Amino acid sequence: MNHYEEALDWIHGRLRVGIKPGLMRMDYMMEQLGHPERHIKAVHIGGTNGKGSTTAMLRSILTEAGFETGTFTSPYIEQFNERISVNGIPISDEEITILAQKIKSIADEMEELEMGGPSEFEIITAMAFYYFAYVHPVDIVLFEVGLGGRLDSTNIVYPLLSVITTIGMDHLQFLGDTLADIAREKAGIIKSGVPVLTAVHQPEALDIIARTAKEKRSALYQFGRDFNGTWTASTEGGEQFDFTSLYGSQPALQTGLAGLHQVQNASVAVMAADFLRIYYSFLIEDDHIKKGLETAIWPGRFETLSNDPLIIADGAHNEEGVEALTRTIAQRFPDKRVTVLFAAMKDKPLDGMIARLKKSADRLYLAPFDFPRAASAEHYEQFTSETVQIVQSYLSVIQLFQQNASKQDVLIITGSLYFISSVKKDIKTILSK
Repeated sequence: MNHYEEALDWIHGRLRVGIKPGLMRMDYMMEQLGHPERHIKAVHIGGTNGKGSTTAMLRSILTEAGFETGTFTSPYIEQFNERISVNGIPISDEEITILAQKIKSIADEMEELEMGGPSEFEIITAMAFYYFAYVHPVDIVLFEVGLGGRLDSTNIVYPLLSVITTIGMDHLQFLGDTLADIAREKAGIIKSGVPVLTAVHQPEALDIIARTAKEKRSALYQFGRDFNGTWTASTEGGEQFDFTSLYGSQPALQTGLAGLHQVQNASVAVMAADFLRIYYSFLIEDDHIKKGLETAIWPGRFETLSNDPLIIADGAHNEEGVEALTRTIAQRFPDKRVTVLFAAMKDKPLDGMIARLKKSADRLYLAPFDFPRAASAEHYEQFTSETVQIVQSYLSVIQLFQQNASKQDVLIITGSLYFISSVKKDIKTILSK
């Protein structure tokens, strides 16, 4: 592999092996690479929803404070490289190529072993650990969990702090079909003696997390008990809130991300920053927190793609995400005519997601799109009605909206983050016409 395109083809080619839970292959790769995971200061961030937004806001705070901050996130929205970033800037094509070359020789060896070769996600995770340990060492890395926690590839890290944002009914085929089962998997990232922050609120899930933290002798800090964020107003681009915690208070903080649920995500990020400065001597001032929150960006999270006409993209990819989106729609656009364009994975609870969106939309379009796990027209047929329609081309919906929308109209594009990624690639051409 001498070129970026060849590296990407090889990485994406590993999708054929599917999802392979377990840490055996990661442990093997880390040993072959000289255990890079042992040379990194990290925060490990898991949860059903809110991982990406919390990561983005904490990264922005740390960057504002002058710390070189690495992030490992998934999926990507505009460019594959953004999965491994420094201060929000994706690593270069050349670095991706070098990392892929480094991992491929190990992956080829693994094919001959009983454990088999690594999955795509395992390869990318190994690339991130090697990059932040040896290629471009940084002050701190924020590792976002891919799936679950206990058996996730990132769970080889021994962090300064663990975060579990929320818990909801998602990825049931891998994590279990009760909140307690899912909580058990998420709580698997809790390490002995490592403090945990959480915004989980369901009693049965919180009980699992609390018991796991106690077993691991890890201090547990809960949103609503040990720290809190109280929404005060919506601004043009975000939300304003008052933050309080065991360590003090900060009134009138403002997020750069819109949506009522972002107050909770921001509160977790602020608490994490407070924890790093109090217990690990990270020099973070209140002003760094204030400015970091205001300037945080995270593509595909209630992101305004166009102001005239008003088009917003939000990756609400499960029932909890859709519920948060519909609350924000009701709060921000009570007097607007709302059109929703939706596409999701076929293994998601389509009935619950579509039922919620239908209540918020004057018109709802269900759109198949080009992705292996995407729901097809057949999956959507049972949901059609006078106000719900299946469309073969999501681009046609956007184009029609652009041509006919008035100031009274808003288009919400939502569902899978892979769908949002596809839309963002295409919409620039449409809006430039």
